Formats: sequence, structure tokens, C-alpha cells
Amino acid sequence: MHTVEQLKKAAADTAVSHIKSGMVVGLGTGSTAIWGVRRLAELLASGEIQDIVAIPTAVRTEEAARALGIPLTTLAEHPQIDITFDGADEVDPQLNLIKGGGGALLREKIVAQASLRNIIIVDDSKISPQLGTLFALPVEVIPFAWETQVTFLQNLGAAVSVRRTPDGEKYITDQGNYILDCAFTPIVDCYQLNSQLNGRAGIVEHGLFLDLATDVIAAAPGAIRHLKREK
Repeated sequence: MHTVEQLKKAAADTAVSHIKSGMVVGLGTGSTAIWGVRRLAELLASGEIQDIVAIPTAVRTEEAARALGIPLTTLAEHPQIDITFDGADEVDPQLNLIKGGGGALLREKIVAQASLRNIIIVDDSKISPQLGTLFALPVEVIPFAWETQVTFLQNLGAAVSVRRTPDGEKYITDQGNYILDCAFTPIVDCYQLNSQLNGRAGIVEHGLFLDLATDVIAAAPGAIRHLKREK
């Protein structure tokens, strides 16, 4: 196991330790969150946690959870989630996030907005002084006239690339949309950009997760930091 994977596992284990029996749990997506899914399955199998139901944020997370024996539910059945754990691509000092590197940003944001507590798990390399410094912002767009969104985003100051699969085809999200990765390096005003993107027809969602994380568990060699949003 590589050191980075050890850090991801340590952060995920810490996040899952906050889950109690009887909770509704949101399951994040990605290489860090999957460690949390595995840990939750271990606790259920051992009986340390009981009577939880979980809501996955992506098809692949759902498949992994089913294979591990985690009971699943839906937001229609449980519109309020007690705790969601998920990863992030970048975290700023205010605990605002860029997410979407794994392509599940739309469902991830829906689940996050329905959660009382959002615990973000990262290795320490994801902590950034300003969003957009380390990671391009994913923007999910409908296929119709997607090229016009490229022009719009370029006019906002981004260098835009269409996300593609390893074989060169356009990456397709679980909802059948495309993702445009937008390098602002860095983002000058996250809240202004959030409003501009939210107001644009054809943009389904974007990876700015502002004021949504309640906790960030950041693992570094020899230390785990637990950061909490100021109320």
C-alpha cells in the first residue's frame, strides 16, 4: 500500500468513527471515500454498528456498497441524512471545496445538501490556500450545445478541456452529461463564480461546494487534523 493510500485510509477510518447505530449515512465516491465504505462494511459485519441505511452518490459506489453488504435506501425514503462522508479534490481555509474529479459531483452535491453533517476526508496534499490553485473546476453540462458552454467559461477566464476516457471518448456522467474541466488558477471569487455558473442554462452543476462541509479530516504522515467549520 502506498503512503498516500495509507493516509486516505486513516482519514476515512476517522470519519467513519463518527457514525452511530440507527443513522442514515451518505456514501461518497472516489479513491478516498471507498476506504470509508469498506470500513463501514467492516463495522456492520462485526456488529459494532447496527441498523444504518446508506445513500450512495454514484452508481459505482452503490455497486461497491451492495457487494459489501451495506443496506441501501434513497432520498425519497429518507430525505434527511445524518452524516455523509466524501472526499474532495481541494479544500481552502474556509473549508470550501472543489469536488468532481471522480465525475459524481451532481449526486454528491444533492446528497451533501440533504445532510446534517458533511465530513470531508482527504490527505493533507489537498489543503490549499485558494481554490483553483491545485485543481481545475469540473463543470457538468448537458450534451446539447455544450460547445457554447466552453465559450462562456473561457470568457470567465478559464482554460477549458473536455473530460475524456482513457480511450479518448468523451466522459459521460451517471446522468448522461459531459464534464468540462476549467482551470482558473486560482479562482478569484468563489461566490461570484458560483452565482455565474448557477445562472447559466445548460450547466447542470459544478464542483464548487461552498458552505457545505462541516468537518474536514486531513491525514498527513504522523498526524490527523480534524478541522471544523466555524458556526
